[in-house]
Amino acid sequence: MIEIHKNRAIITLSGPERRSLLQGIITNDIERLNSEAAIYSALLTPQGKFLYDFILSEQDNTIYMDCEAQFQSALLQKLMMYRLRKDVEILDKSEQFHIITSVDPLNEYNLSFSDPRLSDLGYRAIIESIPAGSDDKPYHMRRIKLGIPEGTHDFIMDKSTILEGHFEELNGVDFKKGCYVGQEVTARMKYRGKVKKQMFPVSLSGQAPNFGSLIMDENGNKIGDLRSSCDKNAIALFNMEKMAFGKEYGCCDIKVTPFMPGFLKEKRHE
Repeated sequence: MIEIHKNRAIITLSGPERRSLLQGIITNDIERLNSEAAIYSALLTPQGKFLYDFILSEQDNTIYMDCEAQFQSALLQKLMMYRLRKDVEILDKSEQFHIITSVDPLNEYNLSFSDPRLSDLGYRAIIESIPAGSDDKPYHMRRIKLGIPEGTHDFIMDKSTILEGHFEELNGVDFKKGCYVGQEVTARMKYRGKVKKQMFPVSLSGQAPNFGSLIMDENGNKIGDLRSSCDKNAIALFNMEKMAFGKEYGCCDIKVTPFMPGFLKEKRHE
């Protein structure tokens, strides 16, 4: 089944210095990007706070930036600001291109690839004509069950850090590439063990409360808050010192139970 993402948009970057522009500002290593493999990455504030995440793919000397539609114009302006005098053409292609996903390969489309965050998420394609399909709810159900935060569904702009959302485990940050915007703060958090909060998938005993609803322990102490949800599943940010996997906690008038996502189990056994 094809899932159509009406809330995603495309920015293209072309020109001989497109890669050097991105290499100096995004969290991932642009050298990982090629015609066979996309990469996941983000743009941060100088203070290391989350601004935008996106998936980059490349074809015919053009980089395609798959981003949240509601922030596409702001992201484009930010790229223009960082461009300075580099020989890069940056264009809004939201009217021309569309994003689809599926659990099955999308090989019939010219620009298609496995999701670079986790293979279990399935496949993505950038297309010009929208095919028959469903909305993106099945995709978000899959994403949330897998415990994968995404954009402002889960991160809070200018407040969250990418390590709260497992960016390293989801192939979104490279700690060997050198400088980028927010790099010093992000590296310091990693190497000094200052990541105190992280997002985990939770099961819900009832209808999901609103984004940001507080999660409380049995003594009435705040230990986290709810982020994106779909049916009886959600992602929540927890203070890791105060929570335990498999334990029920209160959130408004329901119970939430956090569990460790599979991709973290695999990383910890490597």
